Amino acid sequence: MIGRLGDLWLDTPLAFWLVLAACLYFAVMAVRLTVIDVRHHLLPNRIVFPSYGVAGVLLLAAVATVLVAGADAAAVPDGGARLFGLPGGRILAGGAVLWLFYFLLRLLYPPGMGFGDVKLAGVLGMYLGYLGWGHVFAGTFAAFLLGGVWSLGLLATRRGSLKSAIPFGPFMLAGTAAAMLLLPAA
Repeated sequence: MIGRLGDLWLDTPLAFWLVLAACLYFAVMAVRLTVIDVRHHLLPNRIVFPSYGVAGVLLLAAVATVLVAGADAAAVPDGGARLFGLPGGRILAGGAVLWLFYFLLRLLYPPGMGFGDVKLAGVLGMYLGYLGWGHVFAGTFAAFLLGGVWSLGLLATRRGSLKSAIPFGPFMLAGTAAAMLLLPAA
């Protein structure tokens, strides 16, 4: 994401500000949801549902700005977040694919995942989809890796058992943040 922001700043400053606003919103949302999920094992709809609109509007507006400026191919690699030639399609597809993946996990083993995690997955997929399919995969993988390491730590210190419920939202958010910050844009 850092590389993408640098490219946007040089070529289309308005898109830079839109993506930066989306990232700042993500950071605030992530902190609020992490605190609430750790304390109450809940990801409130009043935070998650508006996040679809905020992420969608800001990221799609950034894509539109890049396309209007004509900088898609030259300075910003895949700045249109295209899917099958449709500008911005990867943002929407990333959200849909990640939502569907978590929904299937919930469907296969309902006690293993709350529906708040499913709803949050769509928002995170939009952010990751903006950057590329590799980011969608890496962010999802990082979430499960971090959650697994935390669970093993709880088991090793005998602070939890195999039946212990852990909030997964913070790990989803941390995995997404790690993919956004650590991986170069597609």
